[in-house]
Amino acid sequence: MNQDEAAAGAAKPADESEQDEEQKKQGEAADGQEQPRQEAWAARQDLIAHGPDFISTLVTRDQFGQTGGTHYGDLNIHLGGRTEAPRSASGGPVPRADIEALAVVFQDCDSFHEALARLRTDRIVFLSGGHETGRRSAALMLLHQLGIDRILSLDPTASFSTLPGQLDPSAGHILCDLAISRSRPLREPHLLALREQLKRSGAHLVITVEPSAALGDIPSVRWEPPPAEEMLHAHVTRITGETVWTQVCGLAPVKEFLTRQHRPGDIKQFAQRLIALHRGEIDEETLAADGETAVATQIARWLTEDKPQLHDKAFLISLAVFDKAPYAVAAELGDGLFVRLQKIEDPGVLPRIPVFGSSREQRLRLARADGYVTAEVTEWGPLDGKYCAAFRDERTAQLLLTEVWNLHPSARPALAEWIRKLAEDRRPLVRTRAASAAALLAKADLSSALAHLIEPWADARGSHSWLTAANALTMAQLLNVPTVFPILRNWCTGENESRRWTAIRAYGLLGPVHHQEILDAILDAIPRQSRVQGSPDDDEMPEEARQFADALKLLLLAVREPVLAELARRLDTDHAARVYALLAFRQACDQSKDDGSGRPLVLDWYAQADAETARHLILFWEALLGDRAHHTQALGILRGWVLKAGADPDSEAALALLLPALVTAPTNHRRVSHLLETVRDSAGVRPPVAKRLLRRLSPN
Repeated sequence: MNQDEAAAGAAKPADESEQDEEQKKQGEAADGQEQPRQEAWAARQDLIAHGPDFISTLVTRDQFGQTGGTHYGDLNIHLGGRTEAPRSASGGPVPRADIEALAVVFQDCDSFHEALARLRTDRIVFLSGGHETGRRSAALMLLHQLGIDRILSLDPTASFSTLPGQLDPSAGHILCDLAISRSRPLREPHLLALREQLKRSGAHLVITVEPSAALGDIPSVRWEPPPAEEMLHAHVTRITGETVWTQVCGLAPVKEFLTRQHRPGDIKQFAQRLIALHRGEIDEETLAADGETAVATQIARWLTEDKPQLHDKAFLISLAVFDKAPYAVAAELGDGLFVRLQKIEDPGVLPRIPVFGSSREQRLRLARADGYVTAEVTEWGPLDGKYCAAFRDERTAQLLLTEVWNLHPSARPALAEWIRKLAEDRRPLVRTRAASAAALLAKADLSSALAHLIEPWADARGSHSWLTAANALTMAQLLNVPTVFPILRNWCTGENESRRWTAIRAYGLLGPVHHQEILDAILDAIPRQSRVQGSPDDDEMPEEARQFADALKLLLLAVREPVLAELARRLDTDHAARVYALLAFRQACDQSKDDGSGRPLVLDWYAQADAETARHLILFWEALLGDRAHHTQALGILRGWVLKAGADPDSEAALALLLPALVTAPTNHRRVSHLLETVRDSAGVRPPVAKRLLRRLSPN
């Protein structure tokens, strides 16, 4: 919770503070009057980079990016997700039967062997791993592998300095969840005394700690559990034998189960269901349904039971919106949702947020989520790794939002207000996830999501809100929400300017998925608008006119050949379509690849085109050069391409093919020749590439 939200909660529990209201008004004014309209291709790239996984259907070619951006050297750090054997609340001997039952199914791994070697040598080993990763089971098996018959569980709350006095001769000991932090450090003299006592008594000790434990220079082994398939195999074959495993391991529910991360306890339960399938007690459909049923049951417990508390419930909902996004963003913005939920649940109590409350690991363990570090790719280049969080079962996010929206309607006002606030955030990630949340809620209840979120955005004053509405409708269509296309067609041909803007932008975004239907809808809607007067760059051009051109540009760049062919066919037969098609093509020529080369997309397209596509591209270029409204800007684009080609041999090779094809008409030959003769770089020097290209135009 930030200071502004704290002040708002303290000053006006039921309403926004006057300061928030004033900031909101200023933001609306800036949105409607001062903030520049985001360029369509950049907005599309933001949607792809920051949207959830289902947005990947907008991407049809590598050069157009990938879902979530480009990742450099991901380091996955799993912080939970696998159950441990139950432990006694108090210290005492571990039952021999429990150890023998565990030994039958336990699977070792590289980290286990490393820890075992250190335990043999030093008699003590620190095993570092997240809760519910099976680290206690590993500790027991380490001692069992040494042939130790008597294993004692020590009380983790005892002072570390008292441990030497608790050791039994020749026994094995486990100490789970030892709390080590800067405020409770592990002192080297204590460790030396403990090692000496272990050596004298012939005892061994395994200590498990959190990955965040402040161990300093004390050596430890990072516990990485074995693959889920190996654990499932061990549980199944223990009962049925190897033959049955070969029969069931290829079943679709088994393959689907193994694509997700699970706790050892979940794997054991699934193995029991798999054995029941083999025995004919259940069918394959029932087995497949178990996974979603388990997720739904867990979500119901989260939302309806007293624990977790409301603050943690708000975090879970926030994580559902920011799944696979930076953990800090989900935690930060979850506090704002908590404040709103608290005002509904108990308006007489000021919301109290524990600023230094639950640790990150505790929260992820509660959420059955994993943390991982990944590089953040920005428009300025890759930055140091961001710590992100993702539910282990990818169905959790959608099921959680659906249950909150449909089964707990008292939370709707707070959730809707919170999502609307997210849409005002300056971070593209947050705005995009607000739209994706609206789309998921539209799948749960379309009419309510329209009334609470999408229509208010579409009816707002500024284009940033309209873009959020367009993104939400785009993602709702990708989720197969019914009636989205009728809504878009109605808005596109209606009288409401902001809704028309929203629909046209959504059409452009949906083009790669439904290009023929979208292109027909845009071209049908164009004649209904007033004809564009003057130059296409005229500042007085209506906003919806700009959007028609932007939508066609998105279709050209994302779909390419089919759209190019259809627009080329209309250049000489449909005047209204020609106006927007030429503007769209010219704007497309300004876009460059985002792979670091900076090569113009359309120029690269021409270099790879077949004969028919190359003919259509030349047709558009000839139309631009021959149109009084475009030829100056078109020559400026060619000038920029020539300057870029000086440092890019591939661009020069493409221009060497394109320019001779453009100058078959004498007028164009004079224009392009003059450009190549007069082009100058930033130092005022004519670049050598211009001379080489001019020779290609006039070889004699």
